[in-house]
Amino acid sequence: MMKQLPLLPFLALLPLLLLFSLLTGNSSACTNEGTDVILPCSPSTRENLQNKLFDWKKVGQGGDTQHEVFMYDSAVHYDRHSGQSEQFKGRVSHFQNELKHGNASIFIRKTKVIDSGSYTCVFPHLKPDEEFCIELVVGASPEPSVTILDQTKGWSLLQCLVRGSFPEPLLQWQDSSGNMVPAAEPQVSKTGDRYSVILNTTVTKTDRYQCVATQEEIKHQTKPAHIYVLLNGAASEPSVTILHQTEDGMLLQCLVRGAFPKPLLQWTDSSGNTLNTEEPQVSERGGSYDVILNITVTKTDRYQCVASQEEINHQSKPAHIYVPFNEKIEKLEKTEQRPNTPPADSATYPMISEQLPES
Repeated sequence: MMKQLPLLPFLALLPLLLLFSLLTGNSSACTNEGTDVILPCSPSTRENLQNKLFDWKKVGQGGDTQHEVFMYDSAVHYDRHSGQSEQFKGRVSHFQNELKHGNASIFIRKTKVIDSGSYTCVFPHLKPDEEFCIELVVGASPEPSVTILDQTKGWSLLQCLVRGSFPEPLLQWQDSSGNMVPAAEPQVSKTGDRYSVILNTTVTKTDRYQCVATQEEIKHQTKPAHIYVLLNGAASEPSVTILHQTEDGMLLQCLVRGAFPKPLLQWTDSSGNTLNTEEPQVSERGGSYDVILNITVTKTDRYQCVASQEEINHQSKPAHIYVPFNEKIEKLEKTEQRPNTPPADSATYPMISEQLPES
């Protein structure tokens, strides 16, 4: 026999329900699939029900069939009796401590979409109008899936898809600021009592977009599904060139145009070492950035410049440039690096061939 729930859990769960009435013959409750729900029932007499009988039934579609949900009869309750519908076995209980207050509510665990429907709570010892009718709506809507169907440099066609949802969800596209993005008419299909909905939109700006599914009947909204759209923004391979050349060094320039978000440029040598550079020159036009990064080098090497955009986890293909210095500069560099050693005939440093006197 299932353990009965005390009063405290009952009171804690009441705020979760959309209870329009406890004492009239009409009430509604809405919830999501997999959650627990209380179906309320209390006769207007508020009499002690511990030695009474009440019976919960679910009315089938069209009202032609009834499913036994739960029965209580004079301190004997049947949560797994032979007449109970298989659909509800092991999932329904009542509030034993509340019976003396005239509360015949029941508790259904882990609701399913098939639990949706009209429920009645009947007290045979009372007049016919003391029959309670409760409409339960159990909804289910998975998180939407979003994808890019088609894309050019100027626009991107996005699709938001929800499958197997009940009740029918309303889909909506939003930008990163939460503003609604205009979309095409939704495409809706139905299988049984479940809905599949597709909502497409065409966007023309680089941004992070999201799609959300809302079910107003059960006051439920899914977790948003996000997608990042990059239009005319990913930094292409930088262009590198020699701006100026002297016998002492070369001034190199790395340039990226029309990038969004703003890229970070970096010069490295052939060993991958990061080189010190001037401050980058940044200009903005139409929401995209032009960035220039100059560096003066003094050694023959193959240098490269790369543009990184951390916000979109993008790094451009490196641009390489080979810088050969003329022979005069290279000889000068070698001379500067040679240690200044004294002449071989210096008395301070004896020749290796000299024999030291025997001790």
